[in-house]
Amino acid sequence: MCVNDIYTVEISGMTDDGRGVGRAEGVAVFVPYALVGERVRIIIEVLKKNYAEARLLSVEEPSPHRTKSECPYFYECGGCAYWHTDYEFELEIKQRCVEDCIRRIGGIDCEVLPIIGCPSDRRYRNKASYKAEGGEVGFFAGRTHRLVPVSDCLLQTEQTNLAVNCIGDFLKESGSSGSTGSIFIRTLGDKVVAGIDSDIQAAKADELADRLRGVGVNLAGLLINGKLGYGNDRLTDKIGETEYSVSANSFYQVNIFQTKTLYDKVREFAALSGRENVWDLYCGTGTIGLYLASGAKRIVGVESIPSAVEDARENARRNGIDNAEYFCASAEAAAPKIRTKPDVVILDPPRRGCDKRLLETVAKSGAERVVYVSCKPSTLARDMKRLEQLGYTTLKACPVDMFPRTSHVETVVLLSKLKSKEHIYVDINLDELDLTKAEKKATYQEIKDYVLEHSGLKVSQLNIAQVKRKYGIIERENYNKPKSKNTKQPQCPPEKEKAIKEALGHFGMI
Repeated sequence: MCVNDIYTVEISGMTDDGRGVGRAEGVAVFVPYALVGERVRIIIEVLKKNYAEARLLSVEEPSPHRTKSECPYFYECGGCAYWHTDYEFELEIKQRCVEDCIRRIGGIDCEVLPIIGCPSDRRYRNKASYKAEGGEVGFFAGRTHRLVPVSDCLLQTEQTNLAVNCIGDFLKESGSSGSTGSIFIRTLGDKVVAGIDSDIQAAKADELADRLRGVGVNLAGLLINGKLGYGNDRLTDKIGETEYSVSANSFYQVNIFQTKTLYDKVREFAALSGRENVWDLYCGTGTIGLYLASGAKRIVGVESIPSAVEDARENARRNGIDNAEYFCASAEAAAPKIRTKPDVVILDPPRRGCDKRLLETVAKSGAERVVYVSCKPSTLARDMKRLEQLGYTTLKACPVDMFPRTSHVETVVLLSKLKSKEHIYVDINLDELDLTKAEKKATYQEIKDYVLEHSGLKVSQLNIAQVKRKYGIIERENYNKPKSKNTKQPQCPPEKEKAIKEALGHFGMI
């Protein structure tokens, strides 16, 4: 195999960054914009010792899920991965990615619940970082530092796009080169905070603020080169009954539709009764811990960013929460020094995952349950494996799509540390108490195994549940019923429905 060689390959899988995977001359080849199940023509661009990278030349046999991109920048901008497929198939790819990482990297066979899809695959982000260059604003092309001007990112809110275009015009008219500049926009509720790092004069802050308000931006504050030039840099938001005040640069979940859904899943897995001490590590602005505080005895949060810790403390005061306290330190350094013995530990680390020493500290703490929230399945699976080696058992995982159209996916995992000599922990799924006679004949895993063996298809728990409901087997409410009537859920493809139906017949369920 050589660079510039051309091949026709079958795409048999997907990477966690959204690229298709095929094989040419026995070598794994990664192909951007190719979908699993497709036959594509490619040209080799990069050769490594154990794999190759290729450019897609043409799609010879397209996937039935392939669509025309609604984003005009998709094939240039490096931000998104899935505008060339329907959203239901994107969710299926992400479900498989989480399942594969947990099984392959973690070596763990646990229940992975069906992914919770987002009510909308666009206009969901409350935060954006743009690059500014010569008056143009946009994002870098994938794996380059070449600016792709973007005037309407479909992931951003209308207010964000309005603000970014106004700032770009202002930089161009003011003669600012902005060669190394950047623009930061955060929107919460109905307010906007904008930040600019470039050679623009701070004295122009009032002029730019007037321009932003003049085009319809509901501006709360404007920062220039890190200094407040207009208004204030704080915004407020409400998740459930908890209100949060957030400074512009503090970490806060970006999806305006899914954050409550994610936190509800964390609360479900934490299963607090009011008697538990909770460690909330990598707590950011304290959002998760404060959301759980009413069900806990005590919350101890740790975060390394000082402004985020101040936000957490302020939000505790704002909500009248007196059983939560926050410390500014790295989780690795602080956790061994926390005197409160935890019953539950919440982990929500950055994409790189947890430090090995921290996981050892968590295990030594004796916490009965760990709820791990991660936006990178591969590092999550690695840490799950470490926790299992330290005495925990993974009970279940649930992917939540916080980042539609990108390759990223959030996952919530529940691990338990059982001490059989002291007590027996029983996890009762109320739905299982209400199984129909037909359902008792085969488990979801048995149905999955039968379908894979007889048809070669991998089906999800959600696929099976949908077919069961169609044939009247499930008569109760689905545990994964969407929270909103507008929530999109992946629908079972016809070929999978046929295979599942055959399995149900084999097991005598229909």
